[in-house]
Amino acid sequence: MGDTFIRHIELLGYEKRFFPSQHYVYMFLVKWNDLSEKVVYRRFTEIYEFHKALKEMFPIESGDINIENRIIPHLPAPKWFDGQRSTENRQGTLAEYCYTLVNLPHKISRCLHMVNFFKVRHDDMNPVTDSQIKKPEVFLLPKDSKKNPTDITGPIVLQTYRAIADYEKSSTSEMPLKAGDMVDVVEKSENGWWFCQLKNKRGWVPAAYLEPMDGPDESEEQEPNYAGEAYLVWKSYTAVEEDELTLKEGDTIEVIHKLLDGWWVIRKDETTGYYPSMYLQKAGEVNTSVKSEQRNRSAPPRRSTIRNVKSIHKQGRKQISQETYRRNSKKYIQNQRNMRGSSQNKANVIIEKSESEDNKPKAQPAVPPRPSKDLILNRCTESTRRKIL
Repeated sequence: MGDTFIRHIELLGYEKRFFPSQHYVYMFLVKWNDLSEKVVYRRFTEIYEFHKALKEMFPIESGDINIENRIIPHLPAPKWFDGQRSTENRQGTLAEYCYTLVNLPHKISRCLHMVNFFKVRHDDMNPVTDSQIKKPEVFLLPKDSKKNPTDITGPIVLQTYRAIADYEKSSTSEMPLKAGDMVDVVEKSENGWWFCQLKNKRGWVPAAYLEPMDGPDESEEQEPNYAGEAYLVWKSYTAVEEDELTLKEGDTIEVIHKLLDGWWVIRKDETTGYYPSMYLQKAGEVNTSVKSEQRNRSAPPRRSTIRNVKSIHKQGRKQISQETYRRNSKKYIQNQRNMRGSSQNKANVIIEKSESEDNKPKAQPAVPPRPSKDLILNRCTESTRRKIL
């Protein structure tokens, strides 16, 4: 057992390929202990052979000696003919299998057999293609597939973006870009790093270097929310640009605008500015080991810092100035204070009214007049009449 091990395996979906003949391969995002992330492609027949060998290596944990001791997950055998329907329907099972596999005891989850199977191969980096054959079709696994495995459908058309400038990768998990490159976006992460593919290359790319084809603005981007969402700073950052904020770990802030490039507009007291979203954690959210490891990653570059931008759109991307953010934020805070003050005054008036009513003397019941002598003689009993005679 070596020092290298897998900390997470995520099934992204599958590809329908047409060379050398039509077949299907599953796409896995494999995250290693050195924080690198690789995408590998495996046929189901390969996965099943790996599974059988793993069971032979650990007969007790596979339940061969006593079924009650089994902890290695089950995996159905491949069918005589694996078509698109069976490939698609098997995704939920395969995703659960990988999740369970990584969380087995270290002697299994970190064994050499598992490490070697999920290592990047030459074909993963350079899949065999043929210019005369059509491009592979990509079918992505929905995020909520565990809840609704029957809802897995495809193909899902990947969004195509254009690179606005050259980008040199800074780690092996990233992908370099040239201005004008057309990439397909497989996954959009809110931290500003997007997983993209360009021909036979795949890797993480800063969202700031990409622009949509139909216009300069992102249709998916939300409007500012000046009410704000409570977040905690879990990694300190020192501002580099004038419109950024310097915060320390443990600070409580409010997010008022979530931007797709991973730089969110936040509010600290009454001050607003940009801050890397990957250094923030939602208040009350559990801190996972994966998030903790992200502390060592650098924040993606901002669009405003990119030089030699070459956009195909005549108009630039709409941007809200920090002055506008500050003005609207202060206006919202002041309105909230006024509303709270008004509510407090109404409550005080009600209390004063109730107290004043309590202090008023209560009305005494009226004493009825004494009946006349004639009335007593005519209506009362004999014993009562005797008393007035």
